Amino acid sequence: MNEKLISLENLSPEEFRKWQLKLLDILVYFRDFCIEHKLKFCIAAGTCLGAVRHKGFIPWDDDVDVIMPRKDYDRLFDLWEQYADKSKFQCCKTSETQSCGFPMIVIRSVNTTCIYEHSKEWDICHGLKIDVEHFDAMPRGAFNQFLQYVFAKGLALFRAQRIPNQKSKLTQTLSKIILNIFSSSKTRYKISNYCEKQIKKYNIESAEYVRYLVEKPIKKEFFEEFIWVDFENTTMPIPKKYHEYLSVQYGDYMQLPPEKDRVPHHL
Repeated sequence: MNEKLISLENLSPEEFRKWQLKLLDILVYFRDFCIEHKLKFCIAAGTCLGAVRHKGFIPWDDDVDVIMPRKDYDRLFDLWEQYADKSKFQCCKTSETQSCGFPMIVIRSVNTTCIYEHSKEWDICHGLKIDVEHFDAMPRGAFNQFLQYVFAKGLALFRAQRIPNQKSKLTQTLSKIILNIFSSSKTRYKISNYCEKQIKKYNIESAEYVRYLVEKPIKKEFFEEFIWVDFENTTMPIPKKYHEYLSVQYGDYMQLPPEKDRVPHHL
């Protein structure tokens, strides 16, 4: 996968399948690492949908999403730095001096290359990645929920430190203005830390709903128990109440989308 520069949309079906299997390598290592260090996680979003509907990747899906409770997510980076095989897989997150290009932790394969347009000039590890997201307790009350959403937007912007793609022109323009005002990486990092502190301050035990970043609220009970299901040639954990979870996310999730929408969409 790192022998030549290619665009995702120009991959042949055979090359695209190799792409997915490289992602699977990262996911399997991540899974085994979490088991070894007693970190709770499950595959989420389209990766979970793929497990249920296809027993593996959605055939046209080009990424992997996993989600962790906040307490496990907050332990992941330090544990990875101490115990993971960093010659093969790096745990990347934004620091005072460098953005990883994404608001969440990403696990990257060192021996592959995947250069995103938004960060092609950055001196970072550009390997294929899986996204590791966290969920936090959602407060009660419309005002507190709105504030949490605003802080989540701030966290996403200042951790990624780039104009978001696949967003409206208004969102992109506002993001550019804000990033120009707060141009220092150190300042952006401090703001993102403050946003994160505000997001995660609510008690998970008493919460009815959880949220990850700016996604729609999800009932906490969906993420309280996991089951193991077939995924490609191995198994992965998904929410025990996957039907309820996927129904909220996708509606009639077993129904395939129109053929025109069965294309990769993250690069």
